Amino acid sequence: MIIAFGAVLAIIMVAVILVMLAKRQLSEKYAVMWLVIGIAAIIVTVVPGLLEWLTDALHVQVPANLLFGGAIVLLVGVALHLSWELSRAEAEIRRLAEDVAINRLEVEQLAARLDERDARGAGDAGDAPGTIGVSDDEDHRAPERP
Repeated sequence: MIIAFGAVLAIIMVAVILVMLAKRQLSEKYAVMWLVIGIAAIIVTVVPGLLEWLTDALHVQVPANLLFGGAIVLLVGVALHLSWELSRAEAEIRRLAEDVAINRLEVEQLAARLDERDARGAGDAGDAPGTIGVSDDEDHRAPERP
């Protein structure tokens, strides 16, 4: 009875993973890991002697210890991977925030130059207020970013 219950839970787990993957709620790189875990759970429940054989082969006293040890190693690996992903995301967010700050400064500088030009009048080249005329003595290119 307990084996059937475990098999049903493992099948439900795989089904939930596939549904989440289909709805794009779970990334493919994480789905592969969870599918491997789900399939391994199905195999262990369908072939109950496999867990005892692994326990004997690895010289573990109780099959539950093997399961808990494997789960701990797996969870530490997942935590380490997610920490690595978070670090990469934070670096990307920091870079994007710096780019936004530089763009905002450039827009403010251009707006200030435009306001200054509007305050002087229509400009030397006969520009309408609110437009930027290009003269030979000014460089209107945006500064290059590193």
